[in-house]
Amino acid sequence: MTDLKTTFAGLSLRNPIIISSSGLTNSAGKNKKLAEDGAGAIVLKSLFEEQIMLEADQLKDPAFYPEASDYLKEYIREHKLSEYLTLIKESKKVCPIPIIASINCYTDSEWIDFAKKIEEAGADALEINILALQSELQYTYGSFEQRHIDILRHIKKTVKIPVIMKLGDNLTNPVALINQLYANGASAVVLFNRFYQPDIDIEKMEHISGEVFSNASALATPLRWIGISSAVVDKIDYAASGGVANAKSVVKAILAGASAVEVCSAVYLNTNAFIGEANRFLSEWMESKGFTNIAQFKGKLNSKDVQGINTFERTQFLKYFGKKE
Repeated sequence: MTDLKTTFAGLSLRNPIIISSSGLTNSAGKNKKLAEDGAGAIVLKSLFEEQIMLEADQLKDPAFYPEASDYLKEYIREHKLSEYLTLIKESKKVCPIPIIASINCYTDSEWIDFAKKIEEAGADALEINILALQSELQYTYGSFEQRHIDILRHIKKTVKIPVIMKLGDNLTNPVALINQLYANGASAVVLFNRFYQPDIDIEKMEHISGEVFSNASALATPLRWIGISSAVVDKIDYAASGGVANAKSVVKAILAGASAVEVCSAVYLNTNAFIGEANRFLSEWMESKGFTNIAQFKGKLNSKDVQGINTFERTQFLKYFGKKE
């Protein structure tokens, strides 16, 4: 018999399949079904700082006194928070698996203090998404990474539940940042968040949305950085996100050093049936290799020799393309 249990961010999961923050997780009814279909944990649809501010700005009337504008922003903020707290409470009532709240933020502002209310509502952990492109002309190198640390410190002063940092892949050195996040109290990191994919319609000459769903090829980036990071910053938990498009991807992520995977596109494209299929494949693969639990092969293929990583990758690159005519 194989045991699929894993530990992620201090939480005990019955299996490594975490449903990531999305429209899949925006109601207690959907979350109940995801749990019934075998999910190991659920990350609720994110509460967006920018969305709250945008809605307040859209409703603001130029004739308002400044005090009225401030009141409106506060009202919208509290209304969104109230809805979110209800989602947490209702999901906890019907789901026997960990429920992870999610905040998508950009600034280290006072509104993050409602993380305490999220904790009080019963969330088992809090995932923080800091997703933004850095394109300022007068950008100060390292300030984006420091923002991650500042926001984490702020939230850790507010809550006692585990804090998970979901990172974008636009970082110069993820390993150094992950090490600092661990030092400042992060329980886990998720690699990586997915940017909006832009495209251009050349007939209409206008901006359009690119591919919405990720595919298997996108897994290469999380595999690389989980493999590198888990070898040197090994006291923090990792989850792969982006490119977990099939059951084999789950095995690959764990071999690289992940404790779990976050899935979204695979469920959208294959329905909740993907969860059971992935768990069955994982169990069968483990049995075929003689593994009885995940700890026996987690990180088995991470990059132990960090000094040799670039040389190794370059060697493989030359070996592959050197044979091409």
